[in-house]
Amino acid sequence: MTEAAVRHYRSVFISDVHLGTRGCQADLLLDFIRNIECDTLYLVGDIVDGWKLRSGWYWPQAHNDVVQKILRMARKGVAVIYVPGNHDEVVRDFIGVHFGGVVVARDAIHEAADGRRFLVTHGDDFDAVVQHAKWLALLGDWAYRALLASNTLINRVRRRLGFGYWSFSAFAKTRVKKALQFIENFEQAVADEARRRGVDGVICGHIHKAERRIIDGVEYLNDGDWVESCTALVEHADGAMEILEWAKARGRPAVAGPVEVAEPLAA
Repeated sequence: MTEAAVRHYRSVFISDVHLGTRGCQADLLLDFIRNIECDTLYLVGDIVDGWKLRSGWYWPQAHNDVVQKILRMARKGVAVIYVPGNHDEVVRDFIGVHFGGVVVARDAIHEAADGRRFLVTHGDDFDAVVQHAKWLALLGDWAYRALLASNTLINRVRRRLGFGYWSFSAFAKTRVKKALQFIENFEQAVADEARRRGVDGVICGHIHKAERRIIDGVEYLNDGDWVESCTALVEHADGAMEILEWAKARGRPAVAGPVEVAEPLAA
């Protein structure tokens, strides 16, 4: 992998890392962290996958390296704010607590350099399946991991035939009517909450779909994930927001190996 120039950002937002699963692209995340500097780092939920770790322990050195690198950033003066999600919901028991310079918050209000204010939340509070039928969310989580594992086999065949990477889950999210409706409902609900709070926009994760658009006057920003897309949301010095596709920037397919992780289409 070629060296990248260190990039400085005012703020960086990452979510849905899913440490503790085979699908976590920890190597790409480490590469990203090593090649950026920022004043504030927001961890927007599902950083550690407690759901998966309860059913079987998986924690390679690269996952430990990610944790150590983030703690090192905090020690060096980066403001690190951890907003837990549903897969790391146990961390919500420690709201207001500081862990080695990392502050745990239920949600946060981020003020950009240009004065705009954003609600920062993982997003699972606006997912009816997670809130009211957790057993279905767990089943969907298992089904999603199975779908992604089969996707790995499909892409092995595609590589042998000389074709590039193809994401079945991304295809499903953009082509299956119910998935599209879920995403639309989720985005609308999150935007409505931002409007209710009197802020200009919302920054979230949860659905593993990086996105930036205006919804009824509210700026909706989703930072994506580090399982398939390997994306982050960054704020420049002037307050401008940008979604970085790190795998694409580094000339690599986002999914490089066996995948075992994350969210169902409706979780």
